[in-house]
Amino acid sequence: MSAARPSLPQLADFLRTEFPQNPCVIEAVGERGATIRKAVDEADLRPGGTVSGPTLMMVADVALYVALLGEIGIVPLAVTTNLNTTFLRKPAAGRDVIGVCRLLKVGRTLATGDVLLYSDGHPEPVAHAVGSYAIPAAR
Repeated sequence: MSAARPSLPQLADFLRTEFPQNPCVIEAVGERGATIRKAVDEADLRPGGTVSGPTLMMVADVALYVALLGEIGIVPLAVTTNLNTTFLRKPAAGRDVIGVCRLLKVGRTLATGDVLLYSDGHPEPVAHAVGSYAIPAAR
């Protein structure tokens, strides 16, 4: 695919086709960021009635991926090189998880961004993630 900045429908189509196991929906992309949503179901919960850490980390990783592809174009082989997550408060079990990403730096071979994760309808973040993506040289 080209390195032109893709539209939200183009990115959604790419994820649907090439990454069908992804359960997240893109709500916004552009201006060095992205917002995605993940509907929480029984498989996302851990004992104690809260959303699991792996679910939150997956939302953060997908938000970073979408934000990066929205900036550099659809480059399928951009891959996560690091993801650190700080869990801040208990996510609501019955609410979607919203990931709001902003890219902090996009270089030739590496991009870094952060993601605030929210339970839908709650103003305070439930987690904060910082991650980096390797960008393949030939794009």
